[in-house]
Amino acid sequence: MERVEATPTPSLLIWARESAGMSVEIAAHKAAVKSEKLIEWENGLSKPSVPQLRKLAVVYRRPLAAFYLAEPPRRFEVMHDFRQLSSGYVTYESSPKLAYEVRRAFDRREWALELLQGLDESPVVFNARANLGENVEVVANRLRQALSVLIEDQAKWSSAYDAFKNWRLLIERAGVLALQATGIQLSEARGFSIGMHPLPVVVANIKDAPRGRIFTLIHELVHVMLTVGGICDLHDADEEAFCNQVAGAVLFPKDALLNSAVVRQHPKGSPVWSDIELQELSRKFGGSREAALVRLLTLKLTTQAFYERMRKEFLRIYREQQVRRQEEEGFAPPHIIALSSAGPLFTNLVIENFNRERITASDVSDYLQIRVKHLKDLQADILKEA
Repeated sequence: MERVEATPTPSLLIWARESAGMSVEIAAHKAAVKSEKLIEWENGLSKPSVPQLRKLAVVYRRPLAAFYLAEPPRRFEVMHDFRQLSSGYVTYESSPKLAYEVRRAFDRREWALELLQGLDESPVVFNARANLGENVEVVANRLRQALSVLIEDQAKWSSAYDAFKNWRLLIERAGVLALQATGIQLSEARGFSIGMHPLPVVVANIKDAPRGRIFTLIHELVHVMLTVGGICDLHDADEEAFCNQVAGAVLFPKDALLNSAVVRQHPKGSPVWSDIELQELSRKFGGSREAALVRLLTLKLTTQAFYERMRKEFLRIYREQQVRRQEEEGFAPPHIIALSSAGPLFTNLVIENFNRERITASDVSDYLQIRVKHLKDLQADILKEA
């Protein structure tokens, strides 16, 4: 059978590989070709066959048509800095899976804007801004007002999943797309943000505990408040510390925390907080036990030494919980994963455009990455959530 050559733009082959976070060696291995051959294709010295180009499209998670563009798109850059479970943030060359999650977040933001336009609607504008070094309590109050969150409501969110769902809804109602990354390990990244307006994006790792995801979404939201556009710079340790402090103050407002029964009844001057006390604060305000303890540290109600001692225990518990969740949850149905990943705002935009016959069932499948046969179940879930 005669070999049919493809004619991709060489620079697009390089762009697709680099934006997927892959070296030549890794990409060549996944595409089942020699590294030297891939380098030839990227330099225009030879051409892949059509089946070989299709294989590259699968490896890079790009549509085949992308390789025929005149020049690479300018909007996407691979990020190198991410919040990590153990040390706060980490700098490194991102894995292909993480690079894909970042690219998917960019895509979903652009698609959401297009879907809003298809409904003749404009995105809600998120106007909350902050400057590094501002008073933490002032910034936290500003963000709470932007989210229209009330202490009374926080106390009603009895379960961790209920609290996460409600914080996510409030964030999206304020004009921010809140997504969940599904394909990366928690040890690699807990979250990231895209500070482009309108419709900035915050992303949490679905493998994290619900209360951990809440903190991540709020932390990333503070990055959005600090940025004019683009991707938040986690290379700045001062900015990271500021975002952590504001997120803690959002979850545990100073006056409400100090006036809570747990704090009022705690032995005055004692830096030691029991697990029961931290659990009660976690339940009442919606943050994790660690977030509660960090907040108590910020308010000088405990010591750095006690926090460091407890943090080791928190890390051990987090890892045990992660394993237990994976064992208990098993395999989630595709429509549940799609809704959890894309979130209510993006999913509703897709379904509403479909119901108005602005897009096809095939389009829904592409936007939400599910098969058409799962569409009925997804629509049922949307109605249930509403």
